[in-house]
Amino acid sequence: MLFTLLESLPPELERALAALRGQLASWDQVVVAYSGGVDSALVAALAVEALQERALAITGVSPALAPHLRQEARSQAAWLGLRHQELATAELDDPTYAANPEDRCYACKRELHRLLAPIAAAAGAAVVLDGVNRDDLGDHRPGIRAAREQGVRSPLAELGVDKAGVRQISRALGLPWWDKPAQPCLASRFPYGEPISAARLVRVAAAEDWLRQRWGGALRVRSQGETARIELPADRLAEVLQQLAAGGLRHELVAAFSDLGFTAVALDLEGLVSGKLNRGLANQR
Repeated sequence: MLFTLLESLPPELERALAALRGQLASWDQVVVAYSGGVDSALVAALAVEALQERALAITGVSPALAPHLRQEARSQAAWLGLRHQELATAELDDPTYAANPEDRCYACKRELHRLLAPIAAAAGAAVVLDGVNRDDLGDHRPGIRAAREQGVRSPLAELGVDKAGVRQISRALGLPWWDKPAQPCLASRFPYGEPISAARLVRVAAAEDWLRQRWGGALRVRSQGETARIELPADRLAEVLQQLAAGGLRHELVAAFSDLGFTAVALDLEGLVSGKLNRGLANQR
């Protein structure tokens, strides 16, 4: 598949896109750590464009991956004509992950790249790529360190492409998911230090799915103890509060979350803020 520009890009992004294509074409084989998010999907799309069958995308699958995101990753890979495999990961078996320390993501990515390394070797010393972008380098992302230790390359970050640039390039290339909301793994719904289990991850996934069927769009269910704290975009709060004030939906929501095992449900009046639980880290330093 060859992607042609459907709309013009600013000169700096045109240069970045050309550099991305040139870099990918310079490698014989690549393995893309592919979550289905907009970042790794752009890397995978340009990889299959340049290398065709010599590009392989692999999605790590565990209870931390929401079921709808797993299906979206599959659908996007099929749309791209991308060789795609799913790989079961066992980060929950690692106490340094399950205890949910502040560097939990390091243990997760260490597990993923431990499993990707032999696959890349068997593919003819393939280069392993991820979708880390320039903005990620300024965030709390311990997983980046684990990837670097395994020699993983991050072409977007290396070429200075930020999240807005990823979306702009993706839109210009006609990738239908260019505006897909960011969807961190389900482990990000738990405050650091609060243990994570498969059952708790499944519960959060079910709660978010219940809300998604009714409200759609970006949302989070933060699990703090046995309390579910719902985050929605701030510009949707007035509409949602009006719906809840009517009573019927509120009672239905509370009953559904109670059936899942939550003892209380709250709506965060600040709205959805990606990475909100990282604020606690700043307060500790």
